[in-house]
Amino acid sequence: MVFSVLFTVDVPGQGLTFGSYRGILGAEGFGSSLRLTLELAAATSAVTLLLLVPALIAVRLTAPRLRVLVEVLCSLPLVVPAVALTAGISSVLQWGPDDFADTPLFQTFNAVQNPGFPVVLLLAYVLMALPLAYRTLDAGLRAVDLTTLVEAARNCGANWPRAVLQVVLPNLRGALLNTCFLTLALVLGEYTVASILGFRPFAVWIVSLGGSNAQMSVSVSVLSLVLTWVLLLVLAAAGRGRSARTSAGSRGIRTSRSKRSDRGPRGARTAPTPTAEENS
Repeated sequence: MVFSVLFTVDVPGQGLTFGSYRGILGAEGFGSSLRLTLELAAATSAVTLLLLVPALIAVRLTAPRLRVLVEVLCSLPLVVPAVALTAGISSVLQWGPDDFADTPLFQTFNAVQNPGFPVVLLLAYVLMALPLAYRTLDAGLRAVDLTTLVEAARNCGANWPRAVLQVVLPNLRGALLNTCFLTLALVLGEYTVASILGFRPFAVWIVSLGGSNAQMSVSVSVLSLVLTWVLLLVLAAAGRGRSARTSAGSRGIRTSRSKRSDRGPRGARTAPTPTAEENS
């Protein structure tokens, strides 16, 4: 990292200069590629959460024996290399002009490859994010007593959607944020699938920029890494702060309960129980 930063600011014949950083915002393709990547990251996070959160909650509450099957299915993308996944996607996309040219499905194959928002990239990113998202959400669900929370909400009259939205999800706030962060980091740094399929999100733009302006390309990479680290530190600090408040609140509740147990009616302190020697 140090040598990367030195490469971006040390220009032969000019000395130390920050011109490569000042020219990032005005670089051709910067805004469009970054906007596309952020849109894909937001859509990937939303689709991943919509798929996994209800599935994991349902499995834990109604069918615990299916947890192994769900874990295996979500871990499969780790086994398939990105190049092999892209080759499979390319083969499927070729069905459009080869087999569905005279059918309405041909327009569907064209729509999922729209450069403005390639749905095929969204589907690929969701598959690639499943292992990370599953581990994060599973850890969050292990940390809470899901059955007790849902039963308490249901006994208070809440229906299933309200119990999940207002009771379960607030207790999974840390896991949900970590899932979104990991998905964002994955989409920001993914290059193989987008490059082979012919799209130009942020990572592909950085590599293409390196052919004409290597210093600016490295500058953008350094800034993206710093941004990722800052987001990670913010999430970690938020998680530590929330854990500290929760533990402090738990200690306060236990202390108040112990004080109340030492007092009799009307707040009077009860007499200590006599020992065996005093009784004798």
